[in-house]
This record gives sequence, C-alpha cells and structure tokens, in this order.
Amino acid sequence: MAVEKDKPREPLWARLERPAPAPRQTLTPQRIATAAVGIADAEGLDAVTMRRLATELGVAPMAPYRYVSGKDELLELMVDHVYEELRLPEGLGWRETMRALGHGTREMTLRHPWLAQLSPQAMLALTPRRMAVTERSLSALAGSGLDPDTTMSVFRAVDAYANGAMAYEIAVRSFMDERGWADGGELRSELAPQMTWHIQTGRYPAFEGYLMAATRKDDVLWRFETGLDYVLDGIAAKLGI
Repeated sequence: MAVEKDKPREPLWARLERPAPAPRQTLTPQRIATAAVGIADAEGLDAVTMRRLATELGVAPMAPYRYVSGKDELLELMVDHVYEELRLPEGLGWRETMRALGHGTREMTLRHPWLAQLSPQAMLALTPRRMAVTERSLSALAGSGLDPDTTMSVFRAVDAYANGAMAYEIAVRSFMDERGWADGGELRSELAPQMTWHIQTGRYPAFEGYLMAATRKDDVLWRFETGLDYVLDGIAAKLGI
C-alpha cells in the first residue's frame, strides 16, 4: 500500500489574502509585523520569539499562531514589512533603477541591521513586496536588449553587491558596538598587533600599500557608492552603452 505524502502547507501569503473571518479582530498581520520588527530593530533577531511577540502585543501566547505557523513565517512577514521602504521610482532607465536599488537596499539595511543576519530560508522568502522590487527592476532592464537569463543575472549582480556590502558593513558596526569602539581608528588600533605581524612577513605588499596611502578607510558611504558605480559601469560596458 502506497504511503500518502503530506500535503504541502499553503503559502503564508495565500492564507493572508483571504478575508479575515472576524472583521473587528484586534490582531492583524500588520500589527504582528510592526511589533516583531520593533523588537528586532532594538534588540536583534534572537530577541524575536513567539512568546515575546505575544507579550509585546498584549495577547495570549497562542494568538499570533492564527496568522503565522512559527518564527520562519514570522520572519517572512517581517521582511515583507520592511521592504515597503524600498520603493523604486517609476519611469527611470535601467542604470538609475539599479542605482536606486543599491542605495535603497543600503538605507533599508541600516535601519534594520537584522536583515544582514537572516536565515537562508528568510533570505530567499518570496514575499509580495520583495517580489514587487524584483518586478520593477526586471521591467527597467527589459528595454536593454538582454535575454531573460542575462536580465536576471544583471539584477542579481546589483542585488548581491548591495547585500554583500551591507553584510560586511553591519558586521563591522556590530563588532565595534560590542566592544564600545567609537570609530575605525579604535578598531585599527585593536587589530594593529595582528596586522603588523602579517605585514612584516612581506607577503602582502599591495595591502601594505593600501594601509599606508588610503585616505578613506572610514568613509563607508563613499566605498559603497564607488563599488556600485564600478558594478554599473561594468554592466554598461557589456551592454555597449
């Protein structure tokens, strides 16, 4: 006798799009997301638990489970909530849209640093607002003459640059905050013994040249913008425009 497979769970967003059975419920997906994001912004992702969320909302511990099955779906709801902030203007060319995507991602991540620490499942979650950002990006690239696979690769290149740069920036900020360091000078002073040893081996002359000559070590916005410009210049060169 064949064993019947478990039916796949209905997606969170399909459930949430159905009309609520009671029109005057005090608990809504919006309230849940707002409260959870507030906790994560103030205390980090580890502080976000279903019990803590219920306490914050002033409801019974099981009440949020009417909307989300657990923390994985709660993270999806949170990601969708903050992606409301990443709005790409209409009517821009591909380069302006990709630039807006990069800067919008940076600003959103600075407001919500936990975005740089998501689980793989939450990082890949297909939420309506995240899908809307992808849709606007692909639409802006549609007139560039690229085939569908290359169009998606160009979008992913810019998206990956922005998220990767912010993962590093947030990691440095978190490391400094944990130790109470106010600026990059304190960080470099702490790392100086290790760096000195590495440089004195003579194996890293290019890195030594950077350390001696660089003048923008702490200008994180300039570093982000410069990297983004080079990514976009490379795409433009490939497109021949």
